[in-house]
Amino acid sequence: MTNNQTTILLTGCAGFIGSNFVPYFLDKYSNYNIINLDLLTYAGNLDNLKECQNNPRYKFIKGDICNRELVEFIFNEYDIRGVIHFAAESHVDNSIKNPNIFIQTNVLGTQNLLNIAYKHWMNSPFETKNGYENARFHHISTDEVYGSLSDNPNELFTEFTPYAPNSPYSASKASSDMIARAYHETYGLNLVITNCSNNYGPKQHDEKLIPTIIKNALAKKPIPIYGDGKNIRDWLYVLDHCKGIDLVFHKAKSGETYNIGGKNERTNLQIVNKICEILDNKVPLNVNNDKINSYKDLITFIKDRAGHDRRYAIDARKLENELGWISDESFESGIVKTVEWYMRKYEIEL
Repeated sequence: MTNNQTTILLTGCAGFIGSNFVPYFLDKYSNYNIINLDLLTYAGNLDNLKECQNNPRYKFIKGDICNRELVEFIFNEYDIRGVIHFAAESHVDNSIKNPNIFIQTNVLGTQNLLNIAYKHWMNSPFETKNGYENARFHHISTDEVYGSLSDNPNELFTEFTPYAPNSPYSASKASSDMIARAYHETYGLNLVITNCSNNYGPKQHDEKLIPTIIKNALAKKPIPIYGDGKNIRDWLYVLDHCKGIDLVFHKAKSGETYNIGGKNERTNLQIVNKICEILDNKVPLNVNNDKINSYKDLITFIKDRAGHDRRYAIDARKLENELGWISDESFESGIVKTVEWYMRKYEIEL
């Protein structure tokens, strides 16, 4: 670690969003040291951070956010002055099969981090220790806490939308949001929350929708789509999300919540069709050998997921108007970059 720097703790950054955030943040700011605490469950991969491993301002620690002694050691040893909390169990299907781990990590793990941050930065409720006035806890959450929207295109999730989670995953994230808010209201902890829409881009785990589509298509295997494929999500390019987190962490008023969305509503069927069209152009099929005319011929409809929310869409105007955030990628540009990244990952010649 480099001396005379502010050291912050980032959790879960061997995962998708965090592993995009760390190199972005290290490159943009020279005045931070980063400690990355990650348990390296199936969704975490240190290969996602290989460009950072030799950076003197970055340190990886393998461990569980639920481990009180470890987290306390990290706060004391490195004098942590900020937290950006990415770590979460996040796959809805897995939460339906095994909800316990979601409660353990997302609820109890978040509470453990909040409580240790409070004790390290504050003497008592609303009395901050000298030198820790700017120490901030940023809790990363999801739009799924709001439940499901109707098909009315004018209906969007705002920061005032009541919580109505419909899966064990979203219920666990809603719980963590409430606990985070309580630490601000009860103790005066300097805290902000962001709720994002569906992210896409490089380094996402293969189990998620877009990587699954690309991987299966390139392998010429069936591309599974739940139900009728008409479930709608608002898609946000991961680096645009990182820039929004950066803005909120540095500029937002304590206690505020901001929604971060891409203004890119697409049905799952539109997503898979778009990816197949890109692949048809970049890696044309040989009809004689492959026996299909288009990657679209691989689309296979499967039984719908239990409790599958129909539509998510975020109104990000608060973040745009108050902090000046804008998304740099349209879906059309971002999805091409994403497909090309996965083609390189799977060693397909561009």
